[in-house]
Amino acid sequence: MLTVLIVGYGSVGKRHINNLLTFSEIRIILLTNRKKIDQTDFKNFSASTICDRIEITNSIDRCLLKKPDIAIISNETSYHIKIATKIASQGIDLFIEKPLSNSLRNVKNLVNIAREKKLVTMVGCNFRFYPPFKRIKELLDAKKIGRILSVRIENGSYLPDWHSCENYQSSYAARQDLGGGVTLTQIHELDYLYWFFGLPHEVFSIIGKFSNLKISADDLCCSIMKYPTFIAEIHLDYFQRPYFKSCKIKGTKGVISWNSETNQVRIFDSTKKRWKTSFISKNYSLNSSAVNNMYMEEMTYFLQCVKKRKSSINEIGQAKELLELVISMKKSSNLKKMIKI
Repeated sequence: MLTVLIVGYGSVGKRHINNLLTFSEIRIILLTNRKKIDQTDFKNFSASTICDRIEITNSIDRCLLKKPDIAIISNETSYHIKIATKIASQGIDLFIEKPLSNSLRNVKNLVNIAREKKLVTMVGCNFRFYPPFKRIKELLDAKKIGRILSVRIENGSYLPDWHSCENYQSSYAARQDLGGGVTLTQIHELDYLYWFFGLPHEVFSIIGKFSNLKISADDLCCSIMKYPTFIAEIHLDYFQRPYFKSCKIKGTKGVISWNSETNQVRIFDSTKKRWKTSFISKNYSLNSSAVNNMYMEEMTYFLQCVKKRKSSINEIGQAKELLELVISMKKSSNLKKMIKI
């Protein structure tokens, strides 16, 4: 039986618990300060299953006495590093929800502990498991559109729509003190850009609060990133209706394009001068219930990495590099000039 400690009981914490309960060989310790856990949160499982396989406590020391094999850090961003460091010091493998943190404070120490103890670590990057982006990665690796010339990525959504039954103002995504803001909360776009192409050399950003949303964190991020041979443009916001995501990559031999409305990966061949839709196996829309598939695939992959004692595709050393990029973006916005990475 594998014992998994889950820290935090927000929406993603609940998702991880429900997904892990589908593995019969896993028991769960939930660390949370919430006084009431609703039975309906686990609607797919019987009361006896929940009673037998989930233990709830508000004490980290009590959790560590149970000697969990794995810990999933899914509490507020600003608390990630402190709790993860304490857990890693006990030799426990770590899955940390994105982003790794909201600052670089004590991040290097956590990375060093994980490496010294040979821990398997991973920072949540579920869009690397989304079928259209996996297909785009395959096309890029095969150099289907030649040398890359430019990239444009957009993610716009309306924050109050995220969890319509909750007060968006109190969510961590809205609060600067908890590590929220669109730049960090919507780090998915930066993560898959990093996955596709690595780190840029220079970045210029404008980041701030521009809408009428009643939040303390940034709601708009516009960035230009300079790579050795191309430029990437990133737009993230909290105030767009309808929700829309897109990715367009232009190369010397054509274009790769995807957006959330059509949910198709299309390729333009510059020689033949025509568009072609690329087949995507087991594709699904981001507004369907099947979206949980990528979270399941992500967790299954991590559990396999733990079992085989192999490094994950986004271990915390890589996530640290991405966080350093975000810090540089914010610094650039404050200084109003391009920052070298």
